[in-house]
Amino acid sequence: MSHEGIRIASTEQRVREAEESRPLARIAITPEKVRVLVTEGKGLEIDWQDGHKSAWSFAWLREACPCATCNEERKNEGRKPGQPKRASVLPMYAPPPRPASAQAVGRYALQFNWQDGHSAGIYSWDYLRRVCQCAECRFVAEETAGAPN
Repeated sequence: MSHEGIRIASTEQRVREAEESRPLARIAITPEKVRVLVTEGKGLEIDWQDGHKSAWSFAWLREACPCATCNEERKNEGRKPGQPKRASVLPMYAPPPRPASAQAVGRYALQFNWQDGHSAGIYSWDYLRRVCQCAECRFVAEETAGAPN
């Protein structure tokens, strides 16, 4: 009998994973207005149909790329989406991440063509809403992760 693929998870972890995978309301993942501020070098701003407003810097978005390669790299390094890579002993200057362009992917996502040549990540509306960086959403995420008040 093989035990490969069997994962033992705590009750807290199962609850957290169930919460992360629960479907969001349609109006919560439908953007009303999307602003990609490439010329200003700021980032992405979305006003959602449910009235919520989200904003991300380009640096955060590049570190949160949802492509399989970036997900695997973050998993191996123990980083969360948006969390920067650990600095090396002798860090070299790297220009701040900026997209060369951005385009809609159907009616469900955005794709950035980053100046570093990376363009595999498709940022779905659902993904972006789940990783919202506003103070309210970060507080809720910390609460559900068991962080002290």
